[in-house]
Amino acid sequence: MDTLAIFLTQLIISIFVFALLAKWVVHPWLADKKTKIALMILIAPHSLRHIGLTFMVPSVTDPAIPESFVFTTAWGDFTAGILALIALFALKNSWKLAIPLVWIFNLEGFVDLIYALSQAEAVPTLAGTWYIPTFIVPLLLVSHIMIFIGLIKGVGKTEQR
Repeated sequence: MDTLAIFLTQLIISIFVFALLAKWVVHPWLADKKTKIALMILIAPHSLRHIGLTFMVPSVTDPAIPESFVFTTAWGDFTAGILALIALFALKNSWKLAIPLVWIFNLEGFVDLIYALSQAEAVPTLAGTWYIPTFIVPLLLVSHIMIFIGLIKGVGKTEQR
């Protein structure tokens, strides 16, 4: 198998596994939580997206990694992480703008991940950062989708929103 085929295989299987866990375990568990708590749980992993700055560390990635990938991915992840923290604080403190802030975070974070994944030319140069897009990104994608569903259809106990 070539590098891109291995990457896509790992990415797809990871997305599948996280989607199954979301359906079988996470979604039923969140159904008993207040909406703001359920959203906070789903947003929490995104507060660690500062890890994406690792793409900027020369000794961790191949020197041939495209600069456009490094810049947009690292700063897109960092921005999503900051927005996630703001959304968490807003939900925790019941700010009036909490739900709009969750939307802003979720839209920016989701678009960032999709854009980063569309840059296939970077795959052979990921080196030590390989596990970010093949393990962490699938978890984040699934949680983004769960957040979108929660924002549109509702998540948690309706009477406690």
